[in-house]
Amino acid sequence: MDINTGKRPYSPSVLVLFALWLFSVIILPLAGCGQTATPAAPLSTDVILATTTSTQDTGLLDDLIPIFEAQSGYKVKPVAVGTGQALAMGERGEADVLLTHAPDAEKPLVDSGAVINYRLVMHNDFIIVGPADDPAGVKKAAGLEDAFRAIAASGAPFVSRGDDSGTHKKELSLWKAAGAVPKGQPWYTESGTGMGQTLTIANEKQAYTLTDRGTYLAYMDKLDLRTVREGDAALLNIYHVMQVNPEKFPKVNAKGAEAFVEFMVAPETQKRIGAFGVERYGSPLFIPDAGSDESELGG
Repeated sequence: MDINTGKRPYSPSVLVLFALWLFSVIILPLAGCGQTATPAAPLSTDVILATTTSTQDTGLLDDLIPIFEAQSGYKVKPVAVGTGQALAMGERGEADVLLTHAPDAEKPLVDSGAVINYRLVMHNDFIIVGPADDPAGVKKAAGLEDAFRAIAASGAPFVSRGDDSGTHKKELSLWKAAGAVPKGQPWYTESGTGMGQTLTIANEKQAYTLTDRGTYLAYMDKLDLRTVREGDAALLNIYHVMQVNPEKFPKVNAKGAEAFVEFMVAPETQKRIGAFGVERYGSPLFIPDAGSDESELGG
């Protein structure tokens, strides 16, 4: 006890504890001044895939996506729209990866740098389907342009996607090559829907339409329409996969997009694409093409 004050002095252990408390409360926070802790951004597991309706309507995505998710740990969120809309999503940075089938419309995005890692995946072909009795005589037409002229001349009903999809773009190019202007004609209907629904409408109207072969085969059991034109070189239908450029759009899931691109062109995936539809339809709905020379397709 202090003989002058009459009070018991603090023990050394108490003083040590007090010093440690003072250090933690005052000194440590001051030592951190001027330093901003930046927590690491969590790695996104969602991959937004903008794609054409044909990959959904045929069931191909339902077959492939679960395998990719199981292998990679990513979760794919597909947005199945017309190719034009899918490309627009990519151009605005609203998707991570694209799977589309309109090479002429895809190339400007590649050239501008909006997309990178542009890879050939597969192809099938477009066909013209219509009523079994073929009222416009499409089967007898000397060439593809003559077939479209025959439809226009006959006034037989025709249902168009009308949605800026890859199929719609192809159809418009064929009308143009034929020198015909169908828009506004009473026999010409624009469905504004995906390929499956367009086929359903054409079936109800007993109309002609242009479709990719894969979707037609997937819906064939529900349709009275028959293939009336196929095999022309201009009916080749080529699919590419590409990732949206993270340098232009930093918020995209670049690693997830790259993983999906590599998955689509991997040998095992390509083998699965080549087998898809064989058991049910007797032939594949798509022909795998990764690593092929695109200029030789359809030859």
